[in-house]
Amino acid sequence: MLNIHNLSISFQGEYLFEDISFKLGLGDRIGLIGKNGAGKSTMLRILSKEQEADSGQMAADKDMNIGFLKQDIDFDLGKTVLEESYQAFKEIKKCEVKLEEINTQLAERTDYESEAYHQLMVDLNDIQHQYEILGGYNYQGETEKILQGLGFKREDFNKLTDTFSGGWRMRIELAKLLLQNNDLLLLDEPTNHLDIESIIWLENFLKGYSGAVVIVSHDKMFLDNVTNRTIEISLGRIYDYSKPYSQFLELRKEMKIQQLAAQKNQEKQIQQTEKLIEKFRAKASKATMAQSLIKKLDKIDRIEVDEDDNSVMSLNFPVSITPGKVVVELENVSKSYGDLQVLHNVSLSVPRDVKTAFVGQNGQGKSTLAKIIVGELEHEGTLKLGHNVQIGYFAQNQAEYLDGNKTVLDTMIDAANETNRSKVRDILGSFLFRGEEADKYVRVLSGGERNRLALAKLLLQPLNVLIMDEPTNHLDIKSKNVLKEALTKFEGTLILVSHDRDFLQGLTDTVYEFKDQNIKEYLGDIDFYLEQRNLENLREAEKRTVVADKPKESNKQSYEDQKKLKSLNNKLSNIESKISQLEKDIKSDDLRLETDYDKTASDPKFFDDYQDKKKMLSKLMEDWEAVQFELEALS
Repeated sequence: MLNIHNLSISFQGEYLFEDISFKLGLGDRIGLIGKNGAGKSTMLRILSKEQEADSGQMAADKDMNIGFLKQDIDFDLGKTVLEESYQAFKEIKKCEVKLEEINTQLAERTDYESEAYHQLMVDLNDIQHQYEILGGYNYQGETEKILQGLGFKREDFNKLTDTFSGGWRMRIELAKLLLQNNDLLLLDEPTNHLDIESIIWLENFLKGYSGAVVIVSHDKMFLDNVTNRTIEISLGRIYDYSKPYSQFLELRKEMKIQQLAAQKNQEKQIQQTEKLIEKFRAKASKATMAQSLIKKLDKIDRIEVDEDDNSVMSLNFPVSITPGKVVVELENVSKSYGDLQVLHNVSLSVPRDVKTAFVGQNGQGKSTLAKIIVGELEHEGTLKLGHNVQIGYFAQNQAEYLDGNKTVLDTMIDAANETNRSKVRDILGSFLFRGEEADKYVRVLSGGERNRLALAKLLLQPLNVLIMDEPTNHLDIKSKNVLKEALTKFEGTLILVSHDRDFLQGLTDTVYEFKDQNIKEYLGDIDFYLEQRNLENLREAEKRTVVADKPKESNKQSYEDQKKLKSLNNKLSNIESKISQLEKDIKSDDLRLETDYDKTASDPKFFDDYQDKKKMLSKLMEDWEAVQFELEALS
């Protein structure tokens, strides 16, 4: 499918990777891992043919289609969610334009007997046939199914993409890729902007994907659940094993132990041989033997132990001054986006030096409340910051807060003041931006490097309150651990928005769960919160519906709901089975038309049956939507 041979690429004279080779085949679901800046996103750009390597070859199957989800995307404004999603079907949309043009001409012209009019009829038939083969009668239903799987509601479909956050726009881009039936999917941090339900849906989708998938992600659970192969980029080399992430780590560890043992044994043999050479050199009668041993020693293939890149950033958040006893006080705060109410009469008091976690599904208002506290959003209700409060804010989407046209060094210098400007180079060095790395433009940085730069910027401002919105997005696993350690040692007040249980464990004193436009307080850490909710993990917490926590009217009512839910699910499964069979039958008919049109068209029943199948498929799609709507209403 795709063969990469002796690929090399360098940046400012240093190799990101050199002479690496591997193959991609159908069914490969590869986790591409490595430290921030190791070259993962660069590798994806090379595989997508957006960037050329310095040397090496890349051979691909003819007409192979590649879909690429980047960390940052650009949208044309003015389109609805559906209109933007339909951009995935370029050939179908071209056919629709041609069909409209021909139908307009047929309606306006009156020269029914002319050759030109007859040609229009022939063209109409050809384009209609092509439209059917491309799936023109099914794509709208497929689009809606994918959008709903990624968390969009039916009422979102006709809203402009301009009204959605960057995370939701990323979901639209992901939906477009999943609809295109590409042979190779390249996904750069696909879970960063997804809530738990959407991540689980995407996992199930990718498990059944027939093409090849290459995923860059620092989500260990996602990689373990989806991938069947891991490629690590480290110090310019790659390590390729047919195992998911956690099993790959164990294999790498075992191999390194074996390499060290083999290297140790070889060193003993070499030392013994060298001693014999020295001994034999002293005797003329043994000179020939000494020369033979020297040649043997020269031919030994020295065992090398794989190097590990253990460089990590250094991070410490000093507290500027001591604030008042209460740092943030909210009373009856509400926030709406148009008709969408996100927060309603939320009241909250954050004491000094307390570490708080905001958890809950996407769209429940966690980031909104964080932005209200830092003064980025207007709102209803009262917000009061305490005496001497100095807030440091880490935003979820750093691309919107960093200027891509500045260098790393200029970004820091512009954020510095007279007292700390001389320390900028030292701070950058502790965040692994050393030497020429500081002269990189922000626009060429990976997502993880941008996050490191944003963290470095925080150190240039006085702060005693840290508000961090998904700070682990894009960070590699080692950097996550460094950040967690720094936040654990932080002596100020922390408000942390996250759905990463591993990161939150042991880090916060209080948890606020966001749900149904309001918040609920849990006086303990994340494990206490899960224990109180009687849950195993945050995935389960975020999967639970709001209905599950509402008081039941009666056991009978609950039983009736369960019966109805089961019945609707069975009905939906039955409809989906029929749709799948009809689509196969129609595809088979399309193939008959394409391969032997004359013979097929001579069958008088063929076109009647063909149209009946199309009508039935359309009816089933309507039934599917109706049942899906009932299920949504019930849950």
